[in-house]
Amino acid sequence: MGNVGGVGAQMHEHRRVLIAGGGICGLTLALCLNRSGHDVTVFESVTEPRELGVGINLLPHCVRVLHDLGLEEALADNAVMTGELRFCSDDGTLIWSEPRGLEADNPWPQYSIHRGRLQLLLLDAVRRELGSDRVMTGHHLAGFEQDDRGVTASFVDRSTETTLERVQGDTLIGCDGLHSTVRRLLFPDEGPMHYSGLVLWRGAVEAEPFLDGRTMFMAGHDQQKAVVYPIRNRLAPGGKALINWVAERPVDLDVSTADWNTQVDPADIAPWFADWDFGWIHVGDLIASSETAYEFPMVDRNPLERWSHGRVTLLGDAAHPMRPNGSNGASQGILDAETLTHALDSEPDAVAALVSYEADRREATSRLVLANRQAGPERVMQWVKERCDGSCTDHHTCVDARDLEREANAYKELAGFDIARLQAMTD
Repeated sequence: MGNVGGVGAQMHEHRRVLIAGGGICGLTLALCLNRSGHDVTVFESVTEPRELGVGINLLPHCVRVLHDLGLEEALADNAVMTGELRFCSDDGTLIWSEPRGLEADNPWPQYSIHRGRLQLLLLDAVRRELGSDRVMTGHHLAGFEQDDRGVTASFVDRSTETTLERVQGDTLIGCDGLHSTVRRLLFPDEGPMHYSGLVLWRGAVEAEPFLDGRTMFMAGHDQQKAVVYPIRNRLAPGGKALINWVAERPVDLDVSTADWNTQVDPADIAPWFADWDFGWIHVGDLIASSETAYEFPMVDRNPLERWSHGRVTLLGDAAHPMRPNGSNGASQGILDAETLTHALDSEPDAVAALVSYEADRREATSRLVLANRQAGPERVMQWVKERCDGSCTDHHTCVDARDLEREANAYKELAGFDIARLQAMTD
């Protein structure tokens, strides 16, 4: 698509865009739209954004967008440049390994970073480039109305239950995440989220780097899995890195009453991994050394037949919440932001622009949602669990390496970060 924003774009008019949600996708959209000259305001429910959450991965196709937005130095200073991805069985035996990011000759890196750190980097950039008054915190979307002249959004301060001002714009973009108010208002009869039957527990802890300090690994199978990767390098020579870990197991759970902010004691999780000592890392000890963990039911939603209703549309997790297999959710939302910006630049009519954006992104992300329900590229670990007779030692040979490579490449093509497509973007 080329550079973000107005370089080469056919700008028809500067539009007043209201963004509901000041997370990673909403803030990225604000930066993209501002670079194209649009009049943007972000409305965030939280009164004081803080550095919360755990790790997140940024794949090369979305890193291209963030670099175009001027964030290359900030990412290099605050993230780990991922160099390798490993899949292992639950005893640490290697199934498949591949280079990632620049190590795979991609034009852009792959990064692992603390989610809260990335959000604050984006927030600082938005406030610097748009002005602090263009991020309205403590503004939770309560509703909206639209006609052929524009859209009017109403807000409340949830901490005080105070009704706030009504704001008019040309378009309203729902970037308000998994529990999107905009989506609920557009689709009041959608029904509950789709529960995978799995729960994730996530944490981050300062620890000695493992392997080369830039490797991400996934180990286990459908009944128990661990995902571990560094999200901050050593702050000083001889210091510790910040290591993100994810534990996954099946749980019989009613997600209609689930809390996505539940803190749990890592000591309750660590015993499941007590014998996961791979030599270069002990997964159980890593988890046990953490101060806290967060419980997340693994859910998604069925793909929608449309995102856009007149002057209102959805973006990121509000549009296509997906299981985290493939480490791809945030990356797809960042790509949404770039695509929507180009649509608003190119179409003379705001409603037509939203339709154009949706036509570009909805089918591709719907395919990813459904692919991730089959565990995405991580399903190779289950192949080994089902096929290995125990004779594999240093490296699993029970699954043909050609099948593993084919699976890895097929997912990259589906998600849009295969090497041929990335290299074509540099032309």
